[in-house]
Amino acid sequence: MESLKDFSKLTDLISEVENINAASSVLSWDQNTFMPSLGSTGRGRQLATLGKIAHEKFTNSEIGMLLDKLKTFEKDSSYDSFESSYIRHVRKNYMKAVKVPSQLISEIITNQSNSYEAWIKAKEQNNFKLVQPFLEKNLELSKKYANCFEYNHIADPLIDNYDSGFTTTKIKELFNQLQKELIPFVKETLNYPQIDDSCLKKHYPLSLQEQFNKKLIEDLGYDFNRGRMDTTHHPFMISFSHGDVRITTRYQENFLAESLFSTIHETGHAFYELGNDISLDGTPLFGGTSSGVHESQSRLWENIVGRSYAFWEYFYPKLQTFFPDQLNDVSLHEFYSAINKVSNSLIRTDADELTYNIHVMIRFDLELQMLEGNLKVKDLPEAWNSRYLSDLGMNVPSDSLGCLQDVHWFCGLIGGEFQGYTLGNIMSAQFFEAAEKGNPLLSNEIKNGSFENLKKWLEKNLYQHGKKYNGLEVLKRATNKDLTIDPYMSYLKKKYPIK
Repeated sequence: MESLKDFSKLTDLISEVENINAASSVLSWDQNTFMPSLGSTGRGRQLATLGKIAHEKFTNSEIGMLLDKLKTFEKDSSYDSFESSYIRHVRKNYMKAVKVPSQLISEIITNQSNSYEAWIKAKEQNNFKLVQPFLEKNLELSKKYANCFEYNHIADPLIDNYDSGFTTTKIKELFNQLQKELIPFVKETLNYPQIDDSCLKKHYPLSLQEQFNKKLIEDLGYDFNRGRMDTTHHPFMISFSHGDVRITTRYQENFLAESLFSTIHETGHAFYELGNDISLDGTPLFGGTSSGVHESQSRLWENIVGRSYAFWEYFYPKLQTFFPDQLNDVSLHEFYSAINKVSNSLIRTDADELTYNIHVMIRFDLELQMLEGNLKVKDLPEAWNSRYLSDLGMNVPSDSLGCLQDVHWFCGLIGGEFQGYTLGNIMSAQFFEAAEKGNPLLSNEIKNGSFENLKKWLEKNLYQHGKKYNGLEVLKRATNKDLTIDPYMSYLKKKYPIK
């Protein structure tokens, strides 16, 4: 059949692009973990070359012709089939990619690589001016990229890259809805007596933290035969294939929660891609379907599971054996209260569940202002500090603890990434609610250190599909509901305040 031959040709061509992108990911992982600091210029050149080659191969007119020839085949195939999903996904990305010049892709990748290294130095030295020129260039390139497309708002094409189906307007509406319910609840909770979390701020040797984290995620089901864990400046998960899905974390000797929950968070990301059906390996359907859905899994495992009382009923005695001097006189309830303390804070990744979304919405607003031309890069520190004072009541003592704390604007385009964190929080509760309805004994299983049934439900209803469906589609399929903040707010109000 001619259509099957055309489909085979298409998959062969796309496979080359996927392999090049995977090789680029290996170089990016190395840059973020073990690469010598002076290797950034060469690495930027290498990544730019590979990015340009991948882009040119993907935008080759032969792929366009094959997609045209396969329109009837796609229409006649089941929407859920591998073939239809593959063509649909490639077509969407191809139609976007052909609008972007390969030279612009090369410029973007080169600047991002150099910007990342400048960000590390700027953050270490608390010197925003070291990275300011790179950020200004990145803003210029982000606008150029967005202007390759038609849009209602300049951020729309950037958001579409990460959360297809969402626009600036839709996210603003959702965030406004969330703020109306969340902000009064946060203020109410903050009026309760502050929880003592000093048990988390004792001296915890890094080597023991690493040993415990490895044991914990092994117990959760992370397979070290298909992954590894390393340290980095800003934790992330990255995958190169179905058999190689890696995580990173970071440690503080005097704050146990930093590595503990960063590690569980990245493991949640890894579970998503490790749970993809093996048939998707090496194809553009492998991976997570959107930033929001991906984040829903890191937040589900980190917060809904990893900060639950049931979870620590099982793991806390194990943690005490690693740190007897620090924790033997700390009760389970005291520890549980400490890891769920609600307080205004400076750092997004350290923020509690209630205030976390405020951090995200500040960033979302600021990047929109930059893209709209209403905020200059040189004024970003001042604008950042002003929002933290007005929204969280926090005086920002340094840029390292302010606008330099997150890597996103310095290693990716400006716009499109941050909204996924709050979308993920909302979705995480919706996924978990559906999983609990399917298995009312879930909390008891977690209490006994059994996570297999939760993982099986997630693999069946979400993980196996990879990118076959967009985020809103897979959420509806798994939960039988459209996106709603109700399960999320119900979860928060049931848990907080902790007394």
